[in-house]
Amino acid sequence: MHTLFRGGRVFTATGSFAEAVLVRDGVIVAVGSESDLVRQAPAHETVDLEGGLLMPGVTDAHIHPVQAGLEHAKCDLSEIYGLDEYLAAIRTYADGCDKEWIDGGGWDMSAFPGGLPHRSRLDFLDRPAYLIQRDHHAAWVNTRALERAGITRDTPDPADGRIERDADGSPSGVLHEGAMDLVGLLTPRPTTDDMDTALVTAQRHLFSLGITGWQDAIVGSYAGSDDQLPTYISAAGAGRLKARVVGALWWDRTRGADQIASLIERRAMAEGLDRFSAGSVKIMQDGITENFTAAVLEPYCLCGGTGLSYIDPCKLREYVAELDANGFQVHFHAIGERAVREALDSFEGTSPDNRHHIAHLQIIEPSDVRRFAALGVTANLQPLWATHHAQMDELTLPYLGEERSAWQYPFADLERSGARFCAGSDWPVSNADPIQGMHVAVNRTEPGGSVHAGYPTAGTPFLPGQRLSLATAMTAYTAGSAWINRSPAGVIEQGRPADLVVLDRDPFGLPEAEIWTAKVRLTFVDGEAVYQR
Repeated sequence: MHTLFRGGRVFTATGSFAEAVLVRDGVIVAVGSESDLVRQAPAHETVDLEGGLLMPGVTDAHIHPVQAGLEHAKCDLSEIYGLDEYLAAIRTYADGCDKEWIDGGGWDMSAFPGGLPHRSRLDFLDRPAYLIQRDHHAAWVNTRALERAGITRDTPDPADGRIERDADGSPSGVLHEGAMDLVGLLTPRPTTDDMDTALVTAQRHLFSLGITGWQDAIVGSYAGSDDQLPTYISAAGAGRLKARVVGALWWDRTRGADQIASLIERRAMAEGLDRFSAGSVKIMQDGITENFTAAVLEPYCLCGGTGLSYIDPCKLREYVAELDANGFQVHFHAIGERAVREALDSFEGTSPDNRHHIAHLQIIEPSDVRRFAALGVTANLQPLWATHHAQMDELTLPYLGEERSAWQYPFADLERSGARFCAGSDWPVSNADPIQGMHVAVNRTEPGGSVHAGYPTAGTPFLPGQRLSLATAMTAYTAGSAWINRSPAGVIEQGRPADLVVLDRDPFGLPEAEIWTAKVRLTFVDGEAVYQR
């Protein structure tokens, strides 16, 4: 039996709109006018769009679902804001469980003076505490956790991280980047069932947001988290994984090219699976601006230093060339303009056929913008961050300076240069809702209802000259990200899988300031409804 989607507008992600879509056996068989499609299939079931929009399923090109699922089952601070609220939630969680550790996360740096909470605020707990920061580049720990790990004023900083310290040199309770592992690896390990439940729970949530595929941006052991590869392989093999997923295998920055052989073996473990493959490698080249670990070209204002390049740029070129020669896609984390340049440099001479991409791209030195198109490198956008909010205004702008601050999230400049886009959320670092991401890409302001919506400058557009059109933003989340994943979905045209999303209203017909109000009503994978509101 055919299914006819009608009664609204269809965004095809091919540069055009349509009136109706006909589906049979999970495949799109026709796109066009309702009258034409009815003539093709007089006997059909109907999905009434009720004046809303039919769009392709979203592929999130940079996300951490298993980690999100695990964290939401622990002490979850991601939906609240402020020290008092954090402490109340931590106390409630601790009172309700008898776990050996209090672990979880989601706290925001901007809730604390200088972005730094102190261990003493957690010392009311009778157990060690390890709480990951919202961006996953730092952890807040208490005195018991530091003692359990043997961290004292004499403990040196690891090469790829920093132990925050009080004036007398004692650890203050914040561990940055690679220093997180000093405590994180001591926390209780999730069981196989915990990991599987986290993935299934995350998939259910993502379906509710219209996300039908993704690229997991760290498949491996990092910052105290366990390797997710067995979880994905098990779920795909058993049919629990219904989304189309690519795993980006984690590049261990403490090792060199010797790990490529093991990456090839890990990629082979996923061969033959219908819903999961592991042909991408994730390289984190720097940290974040807020703790001054993002790699920049000129010193940070007020505090000095130029951040961290986790991999020597000369060696990076060798590693990327070898990964490329072995058919891997390379997925970079690059925040600072030096890290972006180092990533682009490493792609010189590589094959565009491997669909390499750089995520985050907070700061791009203007002369590097045109290099994305020239090298065939895709810009992987996380639009939600491109607004005025406390972390931006208080912990970033003063330290970047006026000129460099204006280089942030240059979406429109990239588009004018001919760069290809994909897009994602980095959930649980930020909200997974792609409609909110599209809203920010278009408006460069906080969506209504966001945790930062009440911030004084949240309604002031952030570098408004870098706005994108809604069509461009939606295409990045659909066709662009599906292309990165080599997914057959992401576009509404004949012969494609019927991975489709029905929105309750047409955001193209709304004032731009109201794009965020559109919500998912139905989500389909291969023509099967996997979510209904």
